[in-house]
Amino acid sequence: MKPLFRWLLDTVLPPSCLACDTPVEKEGQFCVTCFKSANFVSAPLCRCCGVPLPYAEAGGGVRKCPSCIATAPAFTQARAALRYDETAKRMILPLKYADHTEAVKGLAELMRRPGEPLLQAANLLVPVPLHATRLRARRFNQAALLAIQLARLTGRPVGVDLLVRRRETMPLEGLDLAARRAELEGAIAMRPDGDVRGKRVLLIDDVMTSGTTANECARVMLEAGARRVDVLTAARVADPRFEALALA
Repeated sequence: MKPLFRWLLDTVLPPSCLACDTPVEKEGQFCVTCFKSANFVSAPLCRCCGVPLPYAEAGGGVRKCPSCIATAPAFTQARAALRYDETAKRMILPLKYADHTEAVKGLAELMRRPGEPLLQAANLLVPVPLHATRLRARRFNQAALLAIQLARLTGRPVGVDLLVRRRETMPLEGLDLAARRAELEGAIAMRPDGDVRGKRVLLIDDVMTSGTTANECARVMLEAGARRVDVLTAARVADPRFEALALA
């Protein structure tokens, strides 16, 4: 009955492109135009935080970005499907702010490609948490929806509410790294009954900007006994210093 129901639904409401309203054959696909404009994250990239590098030599012999060389993050590896540009925004912002949860399946499939090694090695998928105030306003945590869908695709267990935000934090956009870290200090915690001891955890989120939030989540879980924490996101904001080099 499910294939028949899907056929009837697609007949009445045909699936549209992940990034626009163009009809496509299957849910979760790009149209030709948006596929050509999508910037998938690929090598060269920082082997630690996954930020795209303008050329292989930019990471030096260690293949790390300057930020990871200066201060190693708490997480071991971070990977993302897309650069956070206009095409990625057309997929992610409607999910976050306009209840377009139909994008979750397609985004999870995109995340699975660069994240397959991390997904296969993970003992537990954990989404970045939202504060209760923001969760009530939005009605769902987009990171949790992505984690649940990835768990369905891979069979990995998911701890939907293992992490909590103790207090509401101000938007981090526009803050420097020190201010971001200060704003998040003590804001994220483990649930009292949460258990990550000995586990290799994969943290899931929609967008990674500076990595400050992911780093704080990883730090908390490592202190609680996690063996290792990696990160997988739908999109990654490029380092503006490298973007300037790439455009020069």
